[in-house]
Amino acid sequence: MPVYPSLTHALAEALVDVLRFVEDSEDESMDADDAVKVLEGVAHLVGELSADQRGELGDLLGAMAEAEVDPVRREFLEEFPEGFGLLDD
Repeated sequence: MPVYPSLTHALAEALVDVLRFVEDSEDESMDADDAVKVLEGVAHLVGELSADQRGELGDLLGAMAEAEVDPVRREFLEEFPEGFGLLDD
C-alpha cells in the first residue's frame, strides 16, 4: 500500500519539505542569495501553472494542512498559496 494516494501528493509533500528547509536555513548552512533564487524559482513556476493546476495544488495543500499535526508545518502549508503565488491576483 503506497504511503501517498498519488504521485502528485508525494511530490507536493517533498516540495513543501524542501521549501521549508530552504526558508528556515541559516546563512551558515545555505547562501541567502541561493535560498532566494530557489524560493523565487518555485514562485515563478507556480505562477506559470494553469488556473486548474493552481486550483488542484491549492486543494491538495489545503487537505495536507488539515491533516497536518505539526503546527509549524501546518502554518507553512496554510501560508503556501499566498507566499508562492498560487492565488489569483
